[in-house]
This record gives sequence, structure tokens and C-alpha cells, in this order.
Amino acid sequence: MAKIIGLFPTPFMKVDGFLDDGLREVLTGRAREFASQANSATDLLSHTQMLDPAGDVAYGQLAEQALPHIVKFGALLFAKELNWTVKEMWLNVLESGGSQFMHTHANSFVSGIVYINKPHESTHTVFRKSTGGGEFIMKNDVPTGHFSSDTWIVPEIAPGDLVLYPSHLLHGVPPNEGAQRITVAFNAIPDSLDSLGYKISFS
Repeated sequence: MAKIIGLFPTPFMKVDGFLDDGLREVLTGRAREFASQANSATDLLSHTQMLDPAGDVAYGQLAEQALPHIVKFGALLFAKELNWTVKEMWLNVLESGGSQFMHTHANSFVSGIVYINKPHESTHTVFRKSTGGGEFIMKNDVPTGHFSSDTWIVPEIAPGDLVLYPSHLLHGVPPNEGAQRITVAFNAIPDSLDSLGYKISFS
């Protein structure tokens, strides 16, 4: 019997209907009022200030709801359920025509996106393999999402959905062909990691 095994897979978690309508409305209003920091690459993408969820009621509620999912996702990364903290959170507002270049998140291990409104299908988050990998130099063209593709796009997204991914994973948003897109992004870290007795703590 032949069997295909995903060798060294990258975990990705999607939580449908994660956020309730009440909190989504609060965050929508905040995004439209306070997302005043223009992105360095385009004026069509703006952000709110990064805040520690512990000092903000709405962010704190979101972080508390996300924590059980982060713990489970973290166990896929580190083979153990650890104590996690969401260390920063911010809102993003992408106007029609805007995009977000490929990037990663530093100083964290798990990152997340909560979709506050339903994004146009052109703006579903795109994830890409690192360009520094050891893959073949020559390869056959394959469709997005194929087993050997270097690009993957989040499929159906509904308002309130949450996705979690390793912070080192390249991701971005293609040009927005629809209406305003609002998301909350955050980064999380464990209290500590222990590798063969070499322990490092985070705060």
C-alpha cells in the first residue's frame, strides 16, 4: 500500500466564527477612528498603535478568547502545552487598491489574524514558503495550493474568523479589489522554552 506523508509540515489553524458580532462592532468603530498610522509602503493601508492587550478591555477580551487556541497551536510547534501570552495587538484597515507586502513578525512565535469584516476574495491572506529553503532550483509550475506549491491562500473567510500561524511564515495581502478590509493582528510568546536543559524565558 502506498502512502503520502507530509514531511516537516507547517501547522496552520483556522477557527471559524471565533469572534462574536458585539466585539466585532466595537473593533470596527475603533479601527475607523484610530487607524491613523500609514503603512510605510502605501497610504491605502493604515494601522492603529500596537497595544498590550492586558491594558485594553476590548483587546484583553479578544486575547482571552484566543488563548486556548494559541495553547493548542503552540503544542503543535513545541510538542507541549505551554503558558502563552499575547504580547501585542493592533488593527489594520486596507482600502480599495491597497495591499500588504510579504513580511514576517519578529520577536514572537505565534501570530494571528482576526477578520473583523468579510474581506473581498482578492484580499485573502497569502502565505509563501521562505525563499531561503533547500528546494529544487528548477521546478515544474504547479497551481496554488498544490502539495509542491510555494504559495497558499486562505480559502473561505467569514467575519469573526481567526487564523494562527508560525510568526516566521511569510505572508501578505494582494491588491484589494473590493471594499474596506479590517483585521486585528497579534503576536504571542510562551513563558519559556527548554531545550535539553538550556532554558530561556520571555516576558
